[in-house]
Amino acid sequence: MKKKILYGAALLLLAWAAQSCEALGDCKFCRMVMTDTVTGDKTYGNETEYCGAELVAIKATPPVTTGQTTTTWECR
Repeated sequence: MKKKILYGAALLLLAWAAQSCEALGDCKFCRMVMTDTVTGDKTYGNETEYCGAELVAIKATPPVTTGQTTTTWECR
């Protein structure tokens, strides 16, 4: 009886682990956007596809202001 419970718990753990990795398989196209804080002019970088941990890192990147230029990431 204990083996059945142990196997059942292991199966549930594996099912949960496999499902949690699904979000890392998500992909989006992102580009860097540089905005001049004085004039509001925007310059766009090339779009590149990012997936998994790279995408999570880009989404977590805060805007960076250097001089009068603010750099952000835009994903679709």
